[in-house]
Amino acid sequence: MFTTLNTSNSDDSNLSSADSQRVLELTHRSVKVSIIIVLGVMITLGNIAVLLVITSSVAGWSRSSRYFLLSLTAADTAFGLLVMPLNLWVSLVKDYSEGPDVLCHVVAFCNATVYSTCMYTLATISLERYIAVFYPLKYSSLMTRKRTLLLIAFAWCFPPCLLSPIPFPDGIIEVHFSTASLVCNPSYSTNTVYTLSLTCFIFFPCSIIMTYANLRVWCAAKRQRLKLRKYSGAHRRRHNVASRVLVPVMAAYYTCWTPCMAAMIYNALSGSSVPEWIEFVVVWLPTSNGFLNCIFYFWINRSFRRKFHLILQRLALALCPELAKTLGCCTTSNTQFVSGILDNNNSVHERSSSVSSTCTLLSLA
Repeated sequence: MFTTLNTSNSDDSNLSSADSQRVLELTHRSVKVSIIIVLGVMITLGNIAVLLVITSSVAGWSRSSRYFLLSLTAADTAFGLLVMPLNLWVSLVKDYSEGPDVLCHVVAFCNATVYSTCMYTLATISLERYIAVFYPLKYSSLMTRKRTLLLIAFAWCFPPCLLSPIPFPDGIIEVHFSTASLVCNPSYSTNTVYTLSLTCFIFFPCSIIMTYANLRVWCAAKRQRLKLRKYSGAHRRRHNVASRVLVPVMAAYYTCWTPCMAAMIYNALSGSSVPEWIEFVVVWLPTSNGFLNCIFYFWINRSFRRKFHLILQRLALALCPELAKTLGCCTTSNTQFVSGILDNNNSVHERSSSVSSTCTLLSLA
């Protein structure tokens, strides 16, 4: 009798423990899905706003600069419109008891491609900034339209070539769905050589290019600022634009990407995974770089903000003229007049100077 009672109590405690574990997993899952959705909405809305502005001319930005920034915006938008929906969809339809399947391999390939394209695009922007600052007179001949498009094509086409083994279930590396990060992840420990090769071809070259180019530009801007401080008494009214732009750009890049790469290398070498929430953070942290790019590359630019406000006025006048007038927006004719002046000024600027917008770092205005 006592044995029966003990067995019954043991079964009840096991069931209670299993139920509580299940509730805890569902709670964690709900929190993770909410974070992913909020992050996806922020990235998508931020980059849509950028696209509205950057598709037209912006004062101080050459044609090549707009091409590179459009490429960056497209890569960042893919985080919100492709990576996040795909992984959330797989997390809903996939049976966790099953092994890797074709769908998970394809999703993992899309994830890795978007991540790699974003890193290559950031590297090309840094390279363009470096040429614009140090070779301003040769900028037009070095950054021709053809070369600009070739660099952009390389940033978008080379990653799929490197990652081509991932979408095949019987390929050289396995893929599994991670309940910790809600992502289809390659099992990097199943092919350590291939994993380390990816880091050598993607992360490290892009990091070296970005660090070298931005550091050289920052040093040049600092020297110029010291000269202005020496020969001008107005240095107190000037801001350190180089530090305000370049330091956050590099800090955000390494903060967002380094933990993910470190976890990837750790898994490849040890065969072990990092703790659940650490894995979730390091896997999704790079996507937040897609939102931070909107701030560092666009919103801190005064010309970009002016153009965005002008576009908002146009939309407000087109959709709800009465509300726009109540809020103090200018009339359609005034908006068109101001827009014409800005567009003409932008055209004159682009014809007279082919230097990238980042050259303003040296003027420290």
